[in-house]
Amino acid sequence: MNEVQRHFKSVNQKLNKTGCGMCLAKWTQVTIHLQLGRTHSCHHPDTHPIPLKELKRNPSALHNTGFKKARRKQMLEGERPSECGYCWNVEDNSNEYSDRTFKSAEPWSAPYHDEIVNLNWREDYFPKYVEVAFSNACNFKCSYCGPSFSSKWVQEIEKHGGYPTTDNFNNMQWMKDTGRVPFNHKDYNPYVEAFWKWWPDLYNNLHTFRITGGEPLLSKDTWKVLDFIIDTDKPNSKLNLSINSNLGVPDSLIDKIIEKINRICDKKRVREFVIFTSVDGWGAQAEYGRTGLVFNQFWDNLNKILTKCPTVTIGIMSTYNALSVPSYHKLIKGVYEIKKEYGSPDRAWTTPVSLDASFLRHPFHQTVQVLPYDFSDTVKSHSEIAESYTEVFHSNLNSSGVSYGFTEIEVTKLKRIYDWMISPQDNDKLMRDRYNFYKFFDAHDKRRGTDFCKTFPELEEFFHFCKSIDLKSLKL
Repeated sequence: MNEVQRHFKSVNQKLNKTGCGMCLAKWTQVTIHLQLGRTHSCHHPDTHPIPLKELKRNPSALHNTGFKKARRKQMLEGERPSECGYCWNVEDNSNEYSDRTFKSAEPWSAPYHDEIVNLNWREDYFPKYVEVAFSNACNFKCSYCGPSFSSKWVQEIEKHGGYPTTDNFNNMQWMKDTGRVPFNHKDYNPYVEAFWKWWPDLYNNLHTFRITGGEPLLSKDTWKVLDFIIDTDKPNSKLNLSINSNLGVPDSLIDKIIEKINRICDKKRVREFVIFTSVDGWGAQAEYGRTGLVFNQFWDNLNKILTKCPTVTIGIMSTYNALSVPSYHKLIKGVYEIKKEYGSPDRAWTTPVSLDASFLRHPFHQTVQVLPYDFSDTVKSHSEIAESYTEVFHSNLNSSGVSYGFTEIEVTKLKRIYDWMISPQDNDKLMRDRYNFYKFFDAHDKRRGTDFCKTFPELEEFFHFCKSIDLKSLKL
């Protein structure tokens, strides 16, 4: 048993001593969607509304909601909150640790175990890991995104209506009925107001702070955070700071973020600064799935930041989906070349760029699972390509003395995509998702002036097959 395994075992034992439902993430971490007035501590349970009444007297209710406190009470009393069913399913049906152990083992969680288990469930708690979205202001319309996280999507739905699929994907009426219609980013937002009341106290308790969106570089609040960190007379030098960006904003904003990064890092205001960006394929195929993306501009800006910010690292969040399959091998090679070019001992991570590949789960009609099994060999080959570069990681060093290539974790995540793709599916549901695949991208082409079959000749036959599906023949 290695050190990491011993750590997980120790954390799991401590959790179970309190009760089989205990998870420190309910206290220590939070994602706050200020544009929606919703929050959760983990991506597995659905978000829940933040009551404005609670915020008026307590800005920390952005995290410490009455709903969440009730779940904490259950955990401290040895119960399993039903919203955390994902983890219970893993634990009850395998010998694996669930995410409640992994999240509780994080450096922003594990050190606070004893403190938390001795708290009264009613007490407010400062989270150590915070993700916050200030608004849905965005210049992209990624195919699997929607109005909650993109103002461009709002404009399209208002003009054309929802997409003609059988699910609730980007159905504005469903969003209204479930309280998921975002604030207009130009309007007053009481949740943003509450955040800024909470921020001065929150800041010095943070381990990690991450700004998401929308496109954060289009939000004035992002720049307000950065200026606060630069100017405060009580800096949190242990803070891990990160910002998401599509890197498709005007040059003036790229230059501005470079200037802010360097001021923050030169003054040692944070422990680490990371830019997270997203791309799911290569060239024109990547542009199709992320409307607004100009691939060459994206790649140039990525290189520009790495060149002018020698201490920053970039995490590429790649949401692997059906459209990723034909060109993903090019992305892997491109990332490898950047790892090799910019590797430096001054970087916070081993290499300047990491590839964080996850697989799209929703909307179902765009996941890699909708593709025929014939494409599974291509999907499998992507982890094999990355693994071949992993050998370089272990055996070669660049001139700076830093290893480059793909790590075991990066490769493993790619392997999981293949495993998920070939997992058993209900055939009738699969055919419905394929029907929706055609209906969505056919409407996509008409609304956005794109051409699916011209852009993805590898998928043309599949596209026409999806067009031929008769929903009435399915048992749903």
